[in-house]
Amino acid sequence: MRHLEVLAAGLLLAISPLLQAQTQVQVVGLFPNAAVLLVDGQRKLVKVGQTGPGGVQVVSADSKGARLRVDGVERSYDLSREYNQGGSTAPQAEKVSISKGVGNHFWVAGSANGHPVQFLVDTGATTVAMNEGQARRLGIDYRVVGRPMVASTAGGNVRGWRIKLDVVKVGGLEVLGVEAVVLEGDSPTEVLLGMSFLSRVRWREENGVLQLESKI
Repeated sequence: MRHLEVLAAGLLLAISPLLQAQTQVQVVGLFPNAAVLLVDGQRKLVKVGQTGPGGVQVVSADSKGARLRVDGVERSYDLSREYNQGGSTAPQAEKVSISKGVGNHFWVAGSANGHPVQFLVDTGATTVAMNEGQARRLGIDYRVVGRPMVASTAGGNVRGWRIKLDVVKVGGLEVLGVEAVVLEGDSPTEVLLGMSFLSRVRWREENGVLQLESKI
């Protein structure tokens, strides 16, 4: 009997590290051919064929779910809600207040694909928009990854490229997979924060202050 107890204890010691090493994975965002993964507390947008935190690989993804390879095992994952350690408390909405600045416009500091950007908020712009020089400073190879297009501007038709930014951040607001355009030449002179970002947050103007709030 003593021998069996020792053997059982040995098995428990051998199994325990395996249980502790199991990767905790949630899919908290879905896009065509990409998924936002929350892996052991690390959050990242990972495209199909790429490997994210913890060695998790995205095999396929669409609006319905994602197929991931975790610890060498492939399985399907549905969209999950994020929870904190205290239980199922709903996340708090992020808010940003923007006062009018130079030219009586709304200016706000943010980032695109991790690069700092000074945005000019433009509710009349269909998408986030920038010129070629600004795109190069953001490290965007728009001629390779973009789709050619012709944009109608106040100065006439201009050649451009449709692209998708992995992430756009303004204050605590973070929006993934944001449509944008790169226009040939020097216009627009500022990076425009258009409706491809604004339509995915709540926004309103009150007493000359623009209020942005995350959708939860």
